[in-house]
Amino acid sequence: MSALAAAETLIDVRDVRKSYGAVHALGGVDFQLRSGEVVGLVGHNGAGKSTLMNVLSGAVQRTAGSFRYGGDDIEIWSAGRAQSGGLRCIFQELSLCANLSAAENTRIIHRQVRGFGWRSRARGLIVKSLDEIFPGHGIDPDVKISELSIGSRQMVEIARAFTETDIAVRCVILDEPTSSLGHQATEQLLAYIRKAASTGVACILITHRLNEIMAVCDRAVVMVDGKIVAERPTKGLSRSNLVEMMGSIEATRDHSQGQNSRVFGERQIDHAGVDPADRPIQAAAGEIIGFAGLDGHGQRERLRAIFTAIEKSGKIRAAYVAGDRGLEGVFGLWSVADNLTIRSLDALQKYGFVSSTGAKDLAEKWSAMLKVKAPSIDTPILALSGGNQQKVLFARALASDAGVIFLDDPMRGVDVGTKQEVYRLIRSEAERGRTFVWYTTEMEELINCDRLYVFREGRAVEEIDGADIDHGRILEASFGGANG
Repeated sequence: MSALAAAETLIDVRDVRKSYGAVHALGGVDFQLRSGEVVGLVGHNGAGKSTLMNVLSGAVQRTAGSFRYGGDDIEIWSAGRAQSGGLRCIFQELSLCANLSAAENTRIIHRQVRGFGWRSRARGLIVKSLDEIFPGHGIDPDVKISELSIGSRQMVEIARAFTETDIAVRCVILDEPTSSLGHQATEQLLAYIRKAASTGVACILITHRLNEIMAVCDRAVVMVDGKIVAERPTKGLSRSNLVEMMGSIEATRDHSQGQNSRVFGERQIDHAGVDPADRPIQAAAGEIIGFAGLDGHGQRERLRAIFTAIEKSGKIRAAYVAGDRGLEGVFGLWSVADNLTIRSLDALQKYGFVSSTGAKDLAEKWSAMLKVKAPSIDTPILALSGGNQQKVLFARALASDAGVIFLDDPMRGVDVGTKQEVYRLIRSEAERGRTFVWYTTEMEELINCDRLYVFREGRAVEEIDGADIDHGRILEASFGGANG
């Protein structure tokens, strides 16, 4: 018998249900997790993954069903009780207090750290965890979270979850933990998850990046419409098997049908670099260009700089899809329709007034095209799953009159099936003459681009044509290889 098979069952839930009025977020879930096991949880947006994790972490109370943790029957399970039981959760929407430092945020979950010298002890906890998980992270634990990049904030959130005082970490739930991380940090985290599992720490990994499931998980669990519909050990499981379990068919870009068979229009973008080592960024009407390279090497800064330059010129209309929807994307108190149409108010005006009928029609059209899962377009946007909120932001840009659309890692938390729909939509809009500038931390998305610019140390150091896009070549340029 393997060590994993002999391990104790840490979490055991049966027929767990969660309802919000008439909406059934969980429809009877059975789920078990053993100590030292890594389980990958996958499914489309709105499948119930985050709701199940909220129940397990004590963030929300189940409507019905039984819950056992560490062999004990649990009647009322709260976030505080989960914390004292060694269960931590890394939420998709970061939960750090932006006005506090990493050290101060660590103190929040460790009430034992108090009295004279508490700040030094809290700093020691988070630095130790950051160093173990993300060697070479370069994060100052005393800097306010608001001053860190989204990738650094994600690293702090992850590292904080693994910090220990007198309470040992027994289980960590990771909801899209790599959505803001670059390639190197992602690899470091995946390696650490396996290391933690070898010491008996159980992990639940929610991710739309299927290669991560295959790399570190012992078992893959698929959710659809609030229920678990399939589960299999990952040993011997192929990526295509996993996609089939999810009920989706992944498409790949045929470059022979791409750039060489299309004629681009006049140049829309010609943005000079900061010095001769920094390549100028150029893009024609109808072209999709990508920004690649390790996260934090100047891609976002260049993306914003080009967007600002176009906006100031006034010659071309531009739209920007933010990757950090919480801080830069959604208007939290507004409905789906209001969030989607805010960029199109000028076009919706008639005799100086915004046409409510036109706004409604526009919102319904693009919500349907992006398959936004919501009771109606009047639903508050914060009632939607993270992936569906991202779809609304994407729809906002596509519904506008923008000729150039900037994508700042827009597929964070979006499921595999929806990604393929969005890829086709981008290609269709490009064929109509729209230009896309697309920064992504996901290697697999780069094949959708006509050209790539690879960034290193704040500069665009290499340009790669679509037919030549290759994982190895990108990494070589990212790390300063022969072509760098």
